[in-house]
Amino acid sequence: MAVKINKKNILILNCFAMRFKINTMKIKGVLFDMDGVLVDSEWFICEAAVRMFAELGLTVKRDDFLPFVGAGENRYLGGVAEKYNFPLEIERAKARVYTIYDEIIPGKLEALPGVNEFIRLCRSKGLKLALATSADKRKMETNLNEIGLAGDVFDVKINGLDVERKKPFPDIYILAAEKIGLKPEDCLVVEDAVNGIEAGRKAGARTLALTTSFDSSFFSDADWIGEDLSKVGEEVISW
Repeated sequence: MAVKINKKNILILNCFAMRFKINTMKIKGVLFDMDGVLVDSEWFICEAAVRMFAELGLTVKRDDFLPFVGAGENRYLGGVAEKYNFPLEIERAKARVYTIYDEIIPGKLEALPGVNEFIRLCRSKGLKLALATSADKRKMETNLNEIGLAGDVFDVKINGLDVERKKPFPDIYILAAEKIGLKPEDCLVVEDAVNGIEAGRKAGARTLALTTSFDSSFFSDADWIGEDLSKVGEEVISW
């Protein structure tokens, strides 16, 4: 393993394409985002949203949704509607997006590389696990069922309907930590979105950014950076 220390006292782990800050804290739990961390469903939900807007007579671009990734479906759809000054009945639009989504994903979703192995590693270390997704409960349950992570894989599952303020506000990670009986500072937040990393940091947790949706240049504030969970070593859960 090629290792060097830079001026900011950060270890660069070349073989894992990630970095982490030295500390003496003891991790007790891991808080997972869902889309882009456990499953790559971003393309499909974006496709469903594009089709929904097209049905309403508005042509939108996939890039229009990028600023709102990880902020929950209300903001994901509402933000694009605002960009085009397009009136949108958000609940009706969201229901239609989910219907289209349910039609296009069967047999197409699978857990991202390293997900199952990383979860087993966390369990072997005695860590508590929580899911904290900005997605609504309907999408959360659909995705988990599709990739085989439903049931009691997680000690707690928090969705976007459980909090009023969505990411980048820290509320969902504060609640997730509370529900597993921990303080956020004792937890690692695993995210793929800029909004999610900001939420984790504001909550007081350590953060691992995965570059499944954004490249590493967007995650200068993350404690660790990795391509996906298959490229992550035990270092991220050994502090």
